[in-house]
Amino acid sequence: MDSIGVEILRIAFPAALALAADPIASLIDTAFIGRIGPVELAAVGVSIAIFNQASRITIFPLVSITTSFVAEEDTLTPQVVEDLEKTSSSGHKNDETNTDLTTPQNDNLEIRDVARINTADHHTKEPAQADQEYGSTSSTSGCAIGSSKSGGVEKGKRHIPSASTALILGSMLGLLQAIFLVFGAKTLLGVMGVKPGSPMLNPALKYLTLRSLGAPAVLLSLAMQGVFRGFKDTKTPLYATVAGDLTNIILDPIFIFSLRLGVSGAAIAHVLSQYLITVILLWRLMKQVNLLPPSVKDLQFGRFLKNGFLLLARVIAVTFCVTLSASMAARLGSTPMAAFQICLQVWMTSSLLADGLAVAGQAILACAFAEKDYKKVTATATRVLQMSIVLGVGLAVFVGVGLYFGSGIFTKDAKVVHIISIGVPFVAATQPINSLAFVCDGVNFGASDFAFTAYSMVLVAAGSITSIVLLSKSNGFIGIWVALTIYMALRAIAGVWRMGTATGPWRYLTSPSMQIQL
Repeated sequence: MDSIGVEILRIAFPAALALAADPIASLIDTAFIGRIGPVELAAVGVSIAIFNQASRITIFPLVSITTSFVAEEDTLTPQVVEDLEKTSSSGHKNDETNTDLTTPQNDNLEIRDVARINTADHHTKEPAQADQEYGSTSSTSGCAIGSSKSGGVEKGKRHIPSASTALILGSMLGLLQAIFLVFGAKTLLGVMGVKPGSPMLNPALKYLTLRSLGAPAVLLSLAMQGVFRGFKDTKTPLYATVAGDLTNIILDPIFIFSLRLGVSGAAIAHVLSQYLITVILLWRLMKQVNLLPPSVKDLQFGRFLKNGFLLLARVIAVTFCVTLSASMAARLGSTPMAAFQICLQVWMTSSLLADGLAVAGQAILACAFAEKDYKKVTATATRVLQMSIVLGVGLAVFVGVGLYFGSGIFTKDAKVVHIISIGVPFVAATQPINSLAFVCDGVNFGASDFAFTAYSMVLVAAGSITSIVLLSKSNGFIGIWVALTIYMALRAIAGVWRMGTATGPWRYLTSPSMQIQL
C-alpha cells in the first residue's frame, strides 16, 4: 500500500469493474436466454462469439494504442508548454530575437512536434543514456497521483491529437463492422458450424443481425474509454458502462418475455444500452478535450495505422483461438455448445478483471517511460505482476466454487449442467495463468512494445490452433479446454520472457546503476 500500489489500485479497481460490467451483462443475457431453451442459448453463444471477434479485431488495437499515446501526450504537453513560455519570454526580452511562438497555432504545432519526438525517442535510448536519466522525475509529472492538468495551451480543455484521431477511426471502423456483419451474418454462422437446417440458424441469424446495428456505438465508446484510460480516469467509463448495462438488464425481461421478442429482444436491449454508453462518454469527453483539431495535419493517422496493423495481427491471432474453440464446441451439438458458452462467458468475465491491472500498468508505465523515470517503470511493472498472481489465485477459488454450485442459474437443463461441471476445473485452474498473461500484455503495451506483442502472439496462436483442432477431435469438450489452457500458458510465457531477458524497451534493466539498485 505504498504510493505505487495505491496509484495502481486507484486506476485498476474502476477499470476492472468497467471491463467486467459488459461480460456480466452478457452473463445476465445468457441467463435470460437460457430460460427460453438450450437451442436459443447455443445460437446466441455462436452469435456473440462472432460479434466479439469482429469487435476485438476492429477496436482492440485502437484502444491499446490510444491509451498509450494519450498518456504520453498528456504527460509531455505541460512540460513543453512551460518550455515554450520560457522561450517566448526570453524572446520578448531579447530585441534581436524575432520569433512568433506566442500564437496558438504555432504553440500547438510545437507541442505536437516536440511531444512526438520525445515519445519516439524515449524507446530508442541506449542503456548508457537510460542509466544517466535513471530515476529522473519532472516537476510537471503526468504520473503524479491525482494529477490534474489542462494538457494544452487553452485552459479548461486538453489539446490531445490522439484523442481526436481515435474517435474518427472508431466511428469509421464501427460503420464498417456493422455493414460487414449484417450482410455476412449467414455466411459467418456457416463458418462457425451452424449449417442450413440447423435449429440454431434462425435464432442465431436474428440475434447477430440486430446486435450488429450496435457496432458503431460499441467501437466509438471503446475508443473513448481508451482516451479516458490515457488520462488515468477509469471512473468515468465505469459510470457510463454501469448506466448502460443496468438499462440492458431492465430491458431484457421486458423485450424477451413481456413483448415476446425472444432472442431479438435481447439483441435490441443490448444495442440500446450501447448507444446510451456512447452518449454519456461523448458528453463527458467534450467537456475535457478539444475534439476538433486545429487542422487535419494535427491528426496522427500514420502513427496509429503503423502500430495498429501490428496489433491487428495480434488480436486476430488472439480472437481466432477463442472463436475456433467455440466453433469446435458448436460442432459437438447444441448441448455441449450451450455448456461451453456458459463456461466461456464465466472464464472471460473473471479473467477480464485482471485487465483492470493491465490498464493501470499500461497508463502509469506510458507516463513513466515518457518522463524517462525508469525507477518508477521497474517498480510499477514488478508490482502489477505481483498483484496479478494474487488476483489469479483468488479468482480460481471464487470461480471454481461459484460455477460448480451456481451453474443452475444459467440453465435448468440437466445435461448442460452436467457438462458444465466437467469444465469447472479448467475454468478455475487457469485463472492465475490468465491473470498473468493479461497483465503482461498491459505492461508491454505501456512500454509501446507493440511489435514484440504482435509477433509473439502470432507464434503462440500457431501452436494453440494446432492443439485446439487435434485435442477437440480426440477428446471433445475436455480437449477444447485443455487446448485453451495451453494457449493461455504460452501467452503468459511470452509476456514474461520479454521483460525477463531485458530486451527491447527493457534494455535499461542491464544498466550498471539499475543492477546496483536490484
